[in-house]
Amino acid sequence: MAGRPALVIRGGTVVTAADTFRADIGIRGGRIATLASELPGATEEIDARGLLVLPGGVDAHCHLAQPSYGGVTCADDFESGTISALCGGTTTLMPFATQVQGQPLRETIADYHARAQGKAASDYAFHLILTDPSPQVLGQDLPALIADGYTSFKLFLTYDGFRLNDSEILDILEVSAEHGALVMVHAENHDCIAHLSERLVRQGKTTPANHGHARPQVVEREASHRAVSLAEVAGAPLFLVHVSAGEAIEQIAWARARGLPVFAETCPQYLFLSQDDLERPGFEGAKFMCSPPPRDRANPETLWRALQNDLLQVVSSDHSPARFEGSDGKKAHGEDAPFTEIANGVPGLETRMPLLFSEGVNGGRFDLCRFVGLTATNPAKIYGLYPQKGTIAVGSDADLVLWDARREVTITNAALHHNVDYTPYEGRRVTGWPVRTLLRGRTVWHDGAVDARPGEGRFLPCGTPGPILEQRARAS
Repeated sequence: MAGRPALVIRGGTVVTAADTFRADIGIRGGRIATLASELPGATEEIDARGLLVLPGGVDAHCHLAQPSYGGVTCADDFESGTISALCGGTTTLMPFATQVQGQPLRETIADYHARAQGKAASDYAFHLILTDPSPQVLGQDLPALIADGYTSFKLFLTYDGFRLNDSEILDILEVSAEHGALVMVHAENHDCIAHLSERLVRQGKTTPANHGHARPQVVEREASHRAVSLAEVAGAPLFLVHVSAGEAIEQIAWARARGLPVFAETCPQYLFLSQDDLERPGFEGAKFMCSPPPRDRANPETLWRALQNDLLQVVSSDHSPARFEGSDGKKAHGEDAPFTEIANGVPGLETRMPLLFSEGVNGGRFDLCRFVGLTATNPAKIYGLYPQKGTIAVGSDADLVLWDARREVTITNAALHHNVDYTPYEGRRVTGWPVRTLLRGRTVWHDGAVDARPGEGRFLPCGTPGPILEQRARAS
């Protein structure tokens, strides 16, 4: 990539998942052209002295612009959601395209592309949520879509209208193994949840706190073990999403000890929230309802250890933007509604990286390289976007975040850029915050000023992640 760079980011401390070093970064044509100890002058320069320069975050699990479900509206579309992500240091999002039962997969994809068109301000790729694995889907649609860059599918073991039986899951796992794709599983035992929920409601125990009681750790543990076992039968890699509990991590450790290519993520809500939040007075606990639920106060330490020892490879937001107030959010059925009728999910696109940096890096739990791996490099590798995304290297997209490791910020919803009317982290003080975000070399967020352009985001076809997962499993 010869020639003088158009932009130089000068004097920052560059951090990748493998190394930390001081360097100037030369950018041309939206990509990194040069890394050097000192570069000559350029048309534009950014002074990064005293700042970290990180690869833009990759949030590999979020929900945007999804159709209304149960009377609840998805508050963030591709415009508000991607802008919020950019302001928090994330430059690539991977939301879900949800198949409606009976809908051809190509129609599902076209629908979500239309939802993103002209609105996405960050780059993005799609996971597919499969609800109807018909012979047409298994034999023709999925292989063709994998070849087109849709290489990850999410399956549910719970939720009416979404959950699949073991035979259907095996069919999809076998297709993914043959064609080099990756199956993601929401692992909770549906019948156990239904049984416990019905009993609690019958006993008059209907407050948000009981959402946690209806989904104890054993519900996630059993489903995680079942998903691992099905993947082993099919000879396929597996990714467990939003792991919340120590008992599920035990199943991951068991699988990895057997050499199985099983990988997983957790989310900030499981590192920072607990059952105590669900038990806040009145309807306030509904703000913290997600599935799986936050666990007891001792549980987060287990998750932090799993992030330290690579049993968990990714931290995603699982941003699920239901408003708290109004008739189309968590209060859709009134404040006296039982927990079974309250929308699940919490927002978190913009706060994911600051929360993890503050407690993980500044809290002394892991180093800068591990932070970059968890928030950018690992998801880019696992989902086939590396090295275009997730790293700082010559030829990679110039998605960069200038990060002030010492900046102290008190999180308030008023200062965030999503379209949700609350944050579960209101009032939490963090140390470490992005001061500038660049998408393909252009500043889209700088110290309080947003210059993101709806429609500027590009769709990213994904490569096949299977070989990367198998290599990591052998190395472990």
